[in-house]
Amino acid sequence: MRNFTYYVPTEVEFGKDTEHKVADLIQKHGGHRVLVVYGGGSAQKSGLLDRIYKRLEDAGLEYQSLGGVKPNPTVDLARKGVEQAIAMKADFILAVGGGSVIDTAKGIAHGNANPGTDIWDFWTGTTNLRQSTPVGVVLTIPAAGSETSASAVLTNTEIGQKRGLSSEFNRPVFAILNPELTFTLPLYQVACGITDILMHTLDRYFVPEEDNETSDALAEALLRTVIRNGTIAIKNPQDYQAMSELMWCGSLSHNSITGLGSRGDWAVHQLGHELSAKFDVAHGASLSAMWKFWALYVYQVNPRRFARYARNVWAVDAGRDDEQTALASIEATVAYFKSLGMPTNFKELGIGTLGDAELDELAYRCTYFGARTIGNFMVLDQKKIRDIYSLANQAV
Repeated sequence: MRNFTYYVPTEVEFGKDTEHKVADLIQKHGGHRVLVVYGGGSAQKSGLLDRIYKRLEDAGLEYQSLGGVKPNPTVDLARKGVEQAIAMKADFILAVGGGSVIDTAKGIAHGNANPGTDIWDFWTGTTNLRQSTPVGVVLTIPAAGSETSASAVLTNTEIGQKRGLSSEFNRPVFAILNPELTFTLPLYQVACGITDILMHTLDRYFVPEEDNETSDALAEALLRTVIRNGTIAIKNPQDYQAMSELMWCGSLSHNSITGLGSRGDWAVHQLGHELSAKFDVAHGASLSAMWKFWALYVYQVNPRRFARYARNVWAVDAGRDDEQTALASIEATVAYFKSLGMPTNFKELGIGTLGDAELDELAYRCTYFGARTIGNFMVLDQKKIRDIYSLANQAV
């Protein structure tokens, strides 16, 4: 097991009606002037925003709001939020929504605490992030896990880049998790969320290290729980117990606990990010479209690892033949994505068949224009990345 530091300061309030505690939690963490960030119209139509505003008003908290966050959140809207937060002298940012809203709120928080710095510089590493504004979350979508994670992803549409920022300043100070707030989600969003939760765990599980007994056991238990309850939720998204499990698994899947003691892989996420940046496809869909082809390309590095996944997560076993068992785990995972209605190749993703030049560009951009490799289970250079994209492109 490799050395690690684990610190997750996010206070979690889980269960029915917990959104009513929002004002108390903001005050507990020093907030007085709040910028509320949200996405489309669902938070308004459901009455959630009105309930939150009423709590803020009753507590004497000043607030303004910024809506319009979309999937694959953009740095442009976050910059607009920074200007608004600075103008109102905000000392707290409240995200009401899912991962896209939360990541936008994180960007606004960083910019508000560092006036004069373009927040994209934090995402590219040009400027080090050394301070931020407290962020709280009222979660409405079990998916990204951003409510407890040290990560945030934004897209710069001007240059067609999607980048992630990892920093302890990204950890929200509190997260309110009421599974009932998920009941109005479209089935496709539920399916994308289930996929994202699985992939946040799988990208920590398929790593070179094999001496993480506790972390591996936690990851396998979480994967089994998501698979079982995801099947229930996709049939009945108003099943409170199933959505409860998914919501909590979403937070655990990305708060680092399932990967402690290893380096993580994250190749599938990086492959998917380029698809989202270029084609504006849903994040979860980009992951399900790429996973099979990444897995088939890399599994022979360590078939034993995939065989363990097959036996401990899918209860699939081809006896002593680790390679056949490994392949069975890949088939089981892809079949599950299909059962959720998720795409498993480029055609199903809706981007058609790409030409050689487009595939070359995707691979080049995925290396940050030749500046990096991706992955740890198998280190992928530009040629290998291109190979994997080509497999997804050719599949029917």
